[in-house]
Amino acid sequence: MVDLTKYRNIGIFAHVDAGKTTTTERILKLTGEIHKTGEVHDGEATTDFMEQEQERGITIQSAATTCTWDDHRLNIIDTPGHVDFTVEVYRSLKVLDGGVGVFCASGGVEPQSETNWRYANESEVARVIFVNKMDRVGADFLRVVDQIENVLAANPLVMTLPIGVEDDFIGVVDLLTEKAWIWDDVKSPENYRIADVPADMVDDVSMWRDKLIEMAVEQDDDLMEKYLDGEEIAIDDIKRCIRKGTISLDFFPTLCGSAFKNKGVQLVMDAVVDYLPNPMEVKPQPETDDEGEETGEFAIVDPERPLRALAFKIMDDRFGALTFIRIYSGKMAKGMSILNSFTGKTERIGRMVEMHADSREEINEAQAGDIIAIVGMKNVQTGHTLCDPDNPATLEPMVFPEPVISIAVSPKDKSSVEKMGIAIGKMIAEDPSFKVETDDDSGETIIKGMGELHLDIKVDILKRTYGVELEVGKPQVAYRETITQLIEDSYTHKKQSGGSGQFGKIDYIIEPSEQNAGFVFESKVVGGNVPKEFFPAIEKGFKIMLAEGVLAGYPVLDVKVTLNDGAFHAVDSSAIAFELAAKGAYRQSMSKAGPQILEPVMNVDVFTPDDHVGDVIGDLNRRRGMIKSQEAGATGVRIKADVPLSEMFGYIGHLRTMTSGRGQFSMEFAHYAACPNSVAEDVIAEAKERKANK
Repeated sequence: MVDLTKYRNIGIFAHVDAGKTTTTERILKLTGEIHKTGEVHDGEATTDFMEQEQERGITIQSAATTCTWDDHRLNIIDTPGHVDFTVEVYRSLKVLDGGVGVFCASGGVEPQSETNWRYANESEVARVIFVNKMDRVGADFLRVVDQIENVLAANPLVMTLPIGVEDDFIGVVDLLTEKAWIWDDVKSPENYRIADVPADMVDDVSMWRDKLIEMAVEQDDDLMEKYLDGEEIAIDDIKRCIRKGTISLDFFPTLCGSAFKNKGVQLVMDAVVDYLPNPMEVKPQPETDDEGEETGEFAIVDPERPLRALAFKIMDDRFGALTFIRIYSGKMAKGMSILNSFTGKTERIGRMVEMHADSREEINEAQAGDIIAIVGMKNVQTGHTLCDPDNPATLEPMVFPEPVISIAVSPKDKSSVEKMGIAIGKMIAEDPSFKVETDDDSGETIIKGMGELHLDIKVDILKRTYGVELEVGKPQVAYRETITQLIEDSYTHKKQSGGSGQFGKIDYIIEPSEQNAGFVFESKVVGGNVPKEFFPAIEKGFKIMLAEGVLAGYPVLDVKVTLNDGAFHAVDSSAIAFELAAKGAYRQSMSKAGPQILEPVMNVDVFTPDDHVGDVIGDLNRRRGMIKSQEAGATGVRIKADVPLSEMFGYIGHLRTMTSGRGQFSMEFAHYAACPNSVAEDVIAEAKERKANK
């Protein structure tokens, strides 16, 4: 029987280039999983095993790996930092019990750190913080601690202080033990010595240690009294309080170091074991009904209970299709049958493997708390629940963001057509934020994603991994439509020439609903002029039509339809007649309700050196951007703005030119907003041209 208190399921997440993957490499080296450390900038990191990751030095897929530290089993997921791949962070956090948030000591709290932190807060994941790259120019540990408080509204609990900074960074002081860990410059994390606190740091260490103990003992009234009475608190008691406060998200143990220079990673590992929860210490996953509503039942982490597991990632590699799953309760063994509660079908488990980045180890069974992969499952997709066929249940599903950008792709030759179909099928299974549809008239394949880089990577994978030769169109923005006015109208659908007829009359109001309310349908019919059984058909008719707006054929958002009155015929009225009446009503009334084109607006976060701030702001203004804030940092200025997506294509090249290659930016979808007339006219004209060409 495995001791679940010795399990830690953790994710490592951060902004692009803060050092997540390097930190993971050092952990694998320290735990003996790998013997040669691979570097991200050389394209040799263990968890970055896609060609595209190795070339660009970024993580695209989350990679899972298992290792052991201090007699504890760690299941670690290294997640991407780039905003276009946040779906990977989101779904990883969904199945983890704790996390390590990595921040760059010179860059501080960067845009993607905020998004990831928000996701982790929503998932209620306990975290420790590692301020990495203390050897970098501009590194400032306490400035980052301050940003964590002010930008993330989090409560950092400082556990270590750096000894020296930038080129002089040699180690850290552990505030609990009041000992200095000093590493030599040999490229090995094991080469350190423990010494007394440097004389020039004694006062600082004493001050920060007092702060640490004060914050920790707030978790225990008896210890708080002892501390206020001047008694010395035992280190084990302090650790117990820190663990309690970390798990309840009252504060976040904060450490520093340099993963690349092999300094400080051991203390992060110790903090993971000492302060992050085991699978039994986190809130159990809620079970839901067919509609996604919670039933009040929970998947309690216990190997003796019925099987409950969640598929959180599908990956296709050289060994075949892999389904990553987190087991919440029960056991899973090779050869057993399990039920997919989403499809209602049972599948037999063939091979089960434990992942060590891109290599694997065959296992015969797994149990509650484990993160494993199953080879060759056929009908399982991300978010599906796998459970005991005799005791079915569904776990809370995952919700993924809608794509905001699309491009048309078409195979260059006939041999690529079939290859592309198979490849796209696999890619959709792997990435739920990647959508594909076929334009019926032109026959073009439209791929949709979260940003330019997202689609750029997908095209690259199609070309190189699957050998599909492609023609690629220009990026297209996912516009939407809405209405601005209330219109009261009436429509009668009548077809009564011979045989059984069709009749349905509806009196209705079409008006804008609240922002983000979607489609709202309400009936105020009294007296049975329209029988209740026809209401769903009327709602369905309007809902189907909202997929195509009257201006440019884009989906329509935020519309409310109120059914006031109507009439029916005892013989000729039917659900289909009232559905057709609703469709006719939509065509008749939408153009009178002040239709309007909406465009996606992005949260844009730009970092620029001081001497280019004016150029960057001027350029964002020309792109119809609304500047929201400017924040001066040690090495430059961060500018936050809302900018329409249509103005941001190719921005990275432009920004680099303006800032002599030193500018960076990230963006994520914020909301839809009304287009200016000039832009709307172009969008409508383009839509008409597309229609004419078909």
